[in-house]
Amino acid sequence: MPPFMAMTEETKKKYPFGVKERIARLEPYRPGKPIDEVKRELGLKDVIKLASNESPYGPSPKVLQAMRQTIKQVNRYPDGGCFYLRDALAKHLGVEPNQLIFGNGSDEVIVTALRAFVQEGEEVVIAKPSFLIYEIASCVVGAQVKAIPLKDFQYDLEGMKKAVSPKTKMIFIGNPDNPAGSYVSQKQLENFLNEISSQILVFVDEAYFEYVQAADYPDTITLLSKYPNLIIARTFSKMYGLAGLRVGFGIARSEVIDILNRLREPFNVNSIAQAAALACLKDQAYYRRIAKEIEEQRKFLYQSFEKMGLSFVKTVTNFLLIDVKTKSDEVSCRLLKKGVIVRDMAFWGLPTFIRVTIGAPSENRKFLRVLKEILKSA
Repeated sequence: MPPFMAMTEETKKKYPFGVKERIARLEPYRPGKPIDEVKRELGLKDVIKLASNESPYGPSPKVLQAMRQTIKQVNRYPDGGCFYLRDALAKHLGVEPNQLIFGNGSDEVIVTALRAFVQEGEEVVIAKPSFLIYEIASCVVGAQVKAIPLKDFQYDLEGMKKAVSPKTKMIFIGNPDNPAGSYVSQKQLENFLNEISSQILVFVDEAYFEYVQAADYPDTITLLSKYPNLIIARTFSKMYGLAGLRVGFGIARSEVIDILNRLREPFNVNSIAQAAALACLKDQAYYRRIAKEIEEQRKFLYQSFEKMGLSFVKTVTNFLLIDVKTKSDEVSCRLLKKGVIVRDMAFWGLPTFIRVTIGAPSENRKFLRVLKEILKSA
């Protein structure tokens, strides 16, 4: 979408008070349907959600206790600088406190980085398909988006390098990527960074970091000292089970963080979210058990799909892409009517694929049973 667009007559008629044409043309982000909404709409009692890559297990008992204690203080504004969480996370990651910024989910870190560093008419390079917020937020700031297709569900880093021009200001790398579930290795990332100008920011989104067990997965934090143009984002929404509280964070050189903090909304991370995230860091054993359970369920789903004759994309995350060999929107709709919420990937340009979050064992068994019924009748 060209960044500079005059309002069309249709837009003027619809919004007589005026609106940026690029905003009027944006397709809004489509989240997975909430469980309660599906129950209300379809009159169902038993609904499972495997659409939004959430943790099926929730936070640990220690985290819940920390949240209960903090509820008593919600009449006060939260600590705008996340002091205790910042200090604990800096020690956990081995960085300085001034290398961290916190956001209302890692989405806010993405949006803030674009607002801070990308001017109207400059270029942003992304992969396609990838996390939709990269493109949406880039268009909002008036950037020209260059989307480079994945190759066999892997990042085409060579294609992304070729797309770079004098107008390029930022490159997004989802690592692991959503929706593919694949990753860029340490060697691949370093080679890429070596060939990208230090005047171009490389934003590595590691939302699924805690699930990855691959030996060659990048240690991006150690790369910060060599690459001043690197920004890393992670979140407490996925493995840590705090999706409903929205706590994300960015890691970068202190001078980059200083700029981001100038744009950050005040009190953007609420007090309960801060207490919960801090407690997560203190209960790593609980989350290691979850990682092991997800790995076991991932193998179970692989074996099940193979028995069903379905092809799928191997993943290092807590979700899978499955080729159902028929219209994904129809399969997703029929699954929904049976109380199973999955992600239809037609909107991402994958018209026969669905994306499924790895759930608890009982959820995965129900999903497989219903999917078998649907595909058999189809």
